[in-house]
Amino acid sequence: MEDKRNIQIIEWEHLDKKKFYVFGVAMTMMIRVSVYPFTLIRTRLQVQKGKSLYHGTFDAFIKILRADGVTGLYRGFLVNTFTLISGQCYVTTYELTRKFVADYSQSNTVKSLVAGGSASLVAQSITVPIDVVSQHLMMQRKGEKMGRFQVRGNLEGQGVVAFGQTKDIIRQILQADGLRGFYRGYVASLLTYIPNSAVWWPFYHFYAEQLSSLCPKECPHIVFQAISGPLAAATASILTNPMDVIRTRVQVEGKNSIILTFRQLMAEEGPWGLMKGLSARIISATPSTIVIVVGYESLKKLSLRPELVDSRHW
Repeated sequence: MEDKRNIQIIEWEHLDKKKFYVFGVAMTMMIRVSVYPFTLIRTRLQVQKGKSLYHGTFDAFIKILRADGVTGLYRGFLVNTFTLISGQCYVTTYELTRKFVADYSQSNTVKSLVAGGSASLVAQSITVPIDVVSQHLMMQRKGEKMGRFQVRGNLEGQGVVAFGQTKDIIRQILQADGLRGFYRGYVASLLTYIPNSAVWWPFYHFYAEQLSSLCPKECPHIVFQAISGPLAAATASILTNPMDVIRTRVQVEGKNSIILTFRQLMAEEGPWGLMKGLSARIISATPSTIVIVVGYESLKKLSLRPELVDSRHW
């Protein structure tokens, strides 16, 4: 009988694709709603000079809530939901690349590393223009300017409907930079998210395997998978946060050079400036990664082809 400690990875060929995509979109939307406020806070912390506005994650949360209410924590959310498309492209690329690499290597680390990086390359090519617009919307504050642009309604303290703000930001980006403006920070995004994704998957499987060897045989796999996800996310966040800070500044402040942005950040704030927003990133990543891992592993189990269900042990 197969050892229950052995974690069986559900591969692409084992899935009912229709179930996989329907359940996947619903799961992704729920995750985005739950973690978006921390994404907004992280972006503002990374862009601000020193501690000119916020003294940390909790301070930013309270100040945004007091100034703008709950809706202030969801600025740019409607635009950001278009990244659902890139999310589905990500998981499809990841699973197909794992299948392709399996023809050349049976190492799970190799498959995870290559598939994670490839999936991020495809997803970021779709996500960056959406990110550029949504990040500028995240920067909007009543009567004050944080990013390069400010929607006209905010100048008089008057509200503008959500899509009115979006159109205003898009118009300003086009006027300032043309179509290239929507891919500002693209290279920085690739340098941030390809390593992040490439590192996360191998560490996730590594931590899961280590925990499975320590846990009793009766312990459900989903328990140590749920623990492994945040551990992998924290590891990847620490390794890639410096590039994430630079990426955010390039996109929001309209800078053209990654190297010059890095030098300016080091001159103004020193090495610790590269760690800005890390706590918000880990705080947002921990619950979201638990939900993602539990949701993704459950999604794959629910999407398993009927004839394979009885052969699996969880």
